[in-house]
Amino acid sequence: MTRLLLMRHAAHDWLGRGIPGRMPGVSLNEPGRLQAQALAQRLAGAAINAIYSSPQQRTRETVAPLAAQLGMAVNIANEFDEIDFGGWTGRRFVELERDDAVLWHGWIEQRSKAQPPGGEAFTHVAQRVMTGMQRLRGLHPGQTVLVLSHGDVIKAALANCLGISLDRLEHFDIDPVSMSVVAAAGEGWKVRVVNQVLTGPALPP
Repeated sequence: MTRLLLMRHAAHDWLGRGIPGRMPGVSLNEPGRLQAQALAQRLAGAAINAIYSSPQQRTRETVAPLAAQLGMAVNIANEFDEIDFGGWTGRRFVELERDDAVLWHGWIEQRSKAQPPGGEAFTHVAQRVMTGMQRLRGLHPGQTVLVLSHGDVIKAALANCLGISLDRLEHFDIDPVSMSVVAAAGEGWKVRVVNQVLTGPALPP
């Protein structure tokens, strides 16, 4: 049974303030670096068979201490990349509320139809993350795979696995350095854990 440990990156200065999207150079801040070190300590003895990451700097920095401790390579998986936010990249939430309120609230409330100006439709995000999960399932049958990604990308994966509408993603959280676990079940996936933070067990059953 293949298990995917879907983990959101650690904290950075844009967290809760705006949309860095795929901007280059978005690095972890000091709290984020401490979270990355804590993650390495927490999962030091975990039976992880492979590590994959979004190409974004913040995801790679989050997993780097753990990968070094385990002596494992970090493979880049573009299917788990951050959303392409197009014209919203680098915008603050207060700016979007002020200048682009209708589109912004459409994004929040109707993700199944939403697309940032010049960016990626959220339905495409949901499709590509499921494609990535199926690819890793084929590459790692019966293994446990750690995947570093982003909050809304992980939400899309969980919603698909649970059969939840993409319009209801605001009904649950994916916190920084939280782990959600899905396991291969028949032709689909079974959700085992949602949003477990570092204070939980080192590796969910």
